[in-house]
Amino acid sequence: MQGGPFEYKALDDISLVIEDGEFVGLIGHTGSGKSTLVQHLNGLLKPTKGAIEVNGVKIENKTRGLKELRQKVGLVFQYPEHQLFEETVYADIAFGPRNLGCKEAEIEARIKESMMLVGLDYESIKGRSPFELSGGQRRRVAIAGVLAMKPEILILDEPTAGLDPRGRDEILGQIADLHREYKLTIILVSHSMEDIAKLVNRIIVMNKGKIALDGPPKEVFKHSQELSEMGLAVPNITRVMKSLKLAGMDVPEDIFTVEQAKEAILRVLRGDKDA
Repeated sequence: MQGGPFEYKALDDISLVIEDGEFVGLIGHTGSGKSTLVQHLNGLLKPTKGAIEVNGVKIENKTRGLKELRQKVGLVFQYPEHQLFEETVYADIAFGPRNLGCKEAEIEARIKESMMLVGLDYESIKGRSPFELSGGQRRRVAIAGVLAMKPEILILDEPTAGLDPRGRDEILGQIADLHREYKLTIILVSHSMEDIAKLVNRIIVMNKGKIALDGPPKEVFKHSQELSEMGLAVPNITRVMKSLKLAGMDVPEDIFTVEQAKEAILRVLRGDKDA
């Protein structure tokens, strides 16, 4: 509570700009402030100092303009399937558009589109209870409910938490498709360097309420010592490639995914000059 004996500065001197169409990874150790930051971006939390502006809408310490803002910024919480509550998938995804005052034909069109965007078959799933679905499918229903609001910015807070490897890969693949095909501005909150490295073109690292690093993955991962001191680490495959380099294999060190590593090692084995 502000002014109370246990007042704590969750965000400290944060200054950043995220451009339209960017795919940003926001990472940091538990308690670093990353979830607090993204909750400011759709007005769930309001700043006690400073200013936040999202696509022309200013977020101030008041409620005016919050409905407009939350149409622009879709926020998918960690374990979003825990917020599913309707009897059918259709009804759950329809909840947001219906609250916006959309007519039934528009609601149906939005449900079909959002289910298609997350890889769910409309006809076979629309009438089912969300609680009959797999964990990965429930997660996608929850994301579809946010997409049905037609946000300009999509924020996902640890979207793969608790999923098995298959569900994890499905969700990450759908997120990548959304950015690639629809040019949504996406902010992906995670503590997994592997997930971040596969997808984003910019990484913001938070530590103790401050922005510690900000740049392309290649630049951020050069600060392996600093990341380690913050309780983070470069992707495992990056460490493997550095070990191979030290062992005498002529491979690049700025490798962040298994796919990149495979290609680099094959080039060396084939004797390609650009390995």
